[in-house]
Amino acid sequence: MKNNTTKVTIIWTTDRVYGVNKSLELLGINPIKGKNVILKPNFNTADPPPASSSMETIKELIIKLKVMGAKSITIAERSGPVNTAETFKKKGLYELAKQLEFEIIDLTKLSKENFVLKNPKGNHWKEGFLFPKIYDDAECIVETCCLKTHMYGGHFTISLKNAVALVPTKFMGELHSSKYQRKMIAEINSVYKVDLIIVDGLIAFVDRGPMEGTRKEANVFIAGTDKVAIDAIGVAILRILGTTQEVSNGPVFEQEQIKRAIELGIGITSSEEIEFITDSEESNKLLEQIKEKLEE
Repeated sequence: MKNNTTKVTIIWTTDRVYGVNKSLELLGINPIKGKNVILKPNFNTADPPPASSSMETIKELIIKLKVMGAKSITIAERSGPVNTAETFKKKGLYELAKQLEFEIIDLTKLSKENFVLKNPKGNHWKEGFLFPKIYDDAECIVETCCLKTHMYGGHFTISLKNAVALVPTKFMGELHSSKYQRKMIAEINSVYKVDLIIVDGLIAFVDRGPMEGTRKEANVFIAGTDKVAIDAIGVAILRILGTTQEVSNGPVFEQEQIKRAIELGIGITSSEEIEFITDSEESNKLLEQIKEKLEE
């Protein structure tokens, strides 16, 4: 294996418990052991998957992280435009936290002192953006995201877009009104590193999004450590399913979120740098379709 390659698992499944466990088993890494883990889900709203993370996936992932030796687990998240605490309540997060003994942080309740200003050189934010110290100081960050399109300018929302909730709501007006929105999304990801990413792609939105859209069964779990690889594969799957013109246009690695992330050194630069790992004939069939889309 080349030094600049990244491992990604592609698991065809209709079972979230199997998807979580087989993904992490085949990925064969453990950045979790002995660490205080911050877990970033997609709780944009409380709408059912793929509008937000499946609680079955969240539960199984937390159980797995404990088995992998996590010292502690904290979910730190912001919803928007809806109320975050209400979203947590509707999703059943507080009850799950009691059951599995993990912490919850509502990022909208944190004071300004709990954020740090990030203003990377060459970024497209007017005066930079605030970023939570809990993520800035994290020993280990795990992310679970959904597979969907984004009708408000992001074009798609997988791993890179999942980072937007780490920036306070007051910055969203600037983001959504900017012609550089997709570049700005990538730039958020330049200020921190994720140790593990799991995409629950059992159901995808192939248009509209992020709260509602046309639902299609993708029946896939994707796992890895490289946000560019994860998003490129996600875009390829959306194209297989039949998606919007914005997501379908041009080479996958020329999609603006992905292209800017590559410029910033966030991840790989081409599909040749991905080492794919699968578990079955069905997964291999899906992988062949993914590779075709990545090479278009």
